[in-house]
Amino acid sequence: MGDTTPNVIYDDFQREAVPHMDALYHYALRMTGSNDDAKDLLQETYLKAFRFWHKYEKGTNVRAWLYRIMKNTYINMYRKEVKEPAMVDFDEIKDFYHGMLDDSVDGSDYHDEIFDKMFDDDVSKALESLPEEFRTVVLLCDIEGMSYEEIAEFVSVPVGTVRSRLHRGRKLLYTKLFDYAKKRGFLVDD
Repeated sequence: MGDTTPNVIYDDFQREAVPHMDALYHYALRMTGSNDDAKDLLQETYLKAFRFWHKYEKGTNVRAWLYRIMKNTYINMYRKEVKEPAMVDFDEIKDFYHGMLDDSVDGSDYHDEIFDKMFDDDVSKALESLPEEFRTVVLLCDIEGMSYEEIAEFVSVPVGTVRSRLHRGRKLLYTKLFDYAKKRGFLVDD
């Protein structure tokens, strides 16, 4: 099973999970629409991932595993009314948190800046107007660069469903952005 000493577990987690923090933050920001909520969601996701690191199967897709934790956390934290925030034992996580601070990227303004430069308001509004199941696969595939298999694992549907949702989501975007594209010279009349 390998070494399960705290330092080895911490090192494994740092090496495998932490490099995906920036991508997860970007997705959290798109889901929540708020920088503070995205940071809270990211923190909660990584706390759960570290807490359950012993359940992660080495050699499998850690990125998809982290996205699934984030999705489930988002559902639990933001879609249900929570009367009392969860309490976290600071002593239990302080070493982990301080270690992450050194290695993490502060994407708070970075993502907004990149996304805003990449898309103007019309494109952002069109993306946000997509039904959630289509928006999720479009964002994960076209913005985050995930494979169909990773997306399927994340949203817990077959790869064929991912392909179908991606096709339909892109078609909806095409319809919503046709005039926008024509006005900006992306479409040329035959």
